[in-house]
Amino acid sequence: MSDLLDPMQNPVTYALPFFVLSVLVELAALRWLDHDDNVTGYSFEDARASLTMGVGSLFFLTAFKVGTFFVYSALYTYLAPWHLPTGAWWFWVLLLIALDFSYYWNHRFVHRTSIGWAAHQAHHSSEYMNFATALRQKWNPWFEFFFWLPLPLLGFAPWALYVAFSTNLIYQFFVHTELVDKLCRPVEFLFNTPSHHRVHHGSDPEYLDRNYGGILIVFDRIFGTFQPELHRPTYGLTKPVGTYDVLKLEYRAYGELLRKVGGAPRLRDKLGYVFGPPGWEPAADR
Repeated sequence: MSDLLDPMQNPVTYALPFFVLSVLVELAALRWLDHDDNVTGYSFEDARASLTMGVGSLFFLTAFKVGTFFVYSALYTYLAPWHLPTGAWWFWVLLLIALDFSYYWNHRFVHRTSIGWAAHQAHHSSEYMNFATALRQKWNPWFEFFFWLPLPLLGFAPWALYVAFSTNLIYQFFVHTELVDKLCRPVEFLFNTPSHHRVHHGSDPEYLDRNYGGILIVFDRIFGTFQPELHRPTYGLTKPVGTYDVLKLEYRAYGELLRKVGGAPRLRDKLGYVFGPPGWEPAADR
C-alpha cells in the first residue's frame, strides 16, 4: 500500500512536467505558427476549470486506488488460477491490451447509461479541444472498479493495473489537440489518435458515442463504434452547461438525475432513468 500511494511510483508524476510543457508549446504554436484558423484555441476560464478538475481528480483517483486495492488483491491471491510473471516483457504488453479492452467497455458504459454519463459528462463539458481539456477529469471513477475485476482473476498483479492505467491516461493526454492532423494510415488504423479523439469529443449527431478507445482504436473497429473524422467537430455537450463552476460541472448531472428518479412514479421508470441511455424518457413522455 505504501508503494501504491507513493507519488514517485506513479508514472503520472513523471509525466506532469511534460503535460505543462505540452500546454506551453501548444499555446506558442497557436500564437506564432501558421495553422488552420478554424480551431478553438484556449479560453482562460475554461482552462482554469479544466486544471482545477484535474487537480481534484488526483484525490479521487487515490481514494479509488485505496478502495479497490484490497478487493483486487484478494481476488488475485485466492481466486486467480495462475499469477502472470510481472518481470516478463510480454506481461506489460498483454496487460496494456487487456486494460485497454476493459477501458473500452467502461468508456462505452459511461456514455450509454445515464448513471455513467452523470459521472463522465464533466470531461466532455468543455467546448474547447486542447491539452488543458485532457486534464478536465471526472471526480467519480467508481465504475472502473467493475470493469477491472476480471484482470486480477486472470493473473495480473493488482499493483500493475494502476501502473498500466496511469500509462493509458498519459497516452490519452496527447490526443486532445487540434494541431495534429491525421497520421500515417497504419497508426490511424491501430491507435487512438488526435483525429479519432476529436470525433469522440464532438456533439454532432454523426460523432455521438463513437471512438471509445484509450490507446487502441481497433476495439471500436471490431465492435462497430468507429467513426472517422469527416469535418471539424462541434465540441462540448449537446446541451451546453454554460458555467465554469467546477462543482456544477462535476455534480449538476447527478442532481438532474436524482430529480427525475424522485419524480418517477413507477419502479421501472426509475430504473430506466438510471440505466437507460442519456435523455431516456418513459414511453408515455416520449
